[in-house]
Amino acid sequence: MKHLRSFHATKVFNTIEGGAVTTGKPNQELMEKLYELKNFGILGQEEVASVGANGKMNEFCAAMGLCNLRHVDAWIQKRKAIFERYMEVLGNIPGILLPLRNHNVKFNYAYMPVRFHQFGFSRDQIYRNLEKYGIHARKYFYPCINAYACYQGAYHPEDTPVAKLVSEEILTLPIYPDLELTDVDRICQIILNGKPDRV
Repeated sequence: MKHLRSFHATKVFNTIEGGAVTTGKPNQELMEKLYELKNFGILGQEEVASVGANGKMNEFCAAMGLCNLRHVDAWIQKRKAIFERYMEVLGNIPGILLPLRNHNVKFNYAYMPVRFHQFGFSRDQIYRNLEKYGIHARKYFYPCINAYACYQGAYHPEDTPVAKLVSEEILTLPIYPDLELTDVDRICQIILNGKPDRV
């Protein structure tokens, strides 16, 4: 198996729900197995060979994907401009750690994760400051998976102190094609000052 792709509504290219599996070269055996798994394990009218799932994309989602496909390159360019504005305004600020860019990788600028480590405001303070002005950021990778209630007694966040710390310091900032650069500047001002220059 080469690639799994989610087309969830939060992705740069989306079909509202759904996804795809691709292989590097044609692999008939793998294709047949994947078809079986996505169709409840059903092979025929009276034959169910394995435990599968209902992993088929419906026609509406497929149509949505075809509509979105024609816009995806333009959306990526708009996201890139927003990403670069964040980098420009928040770069070189002590306590703010921004994504590292590998120039050998082609980015789609899906997310804008920022780590606040020994900054003037904590991640949670910044989150609340943004909320106060109707700006919805997201605490990403939080809480740590090993802190979930379903894993209590089996795993402990204290066993992974670095992951725990990072989970308490990362915030993903808004990034979507229609976000104006003036709004990016406003978000940055709230991050840096606790409030925008003007309401």
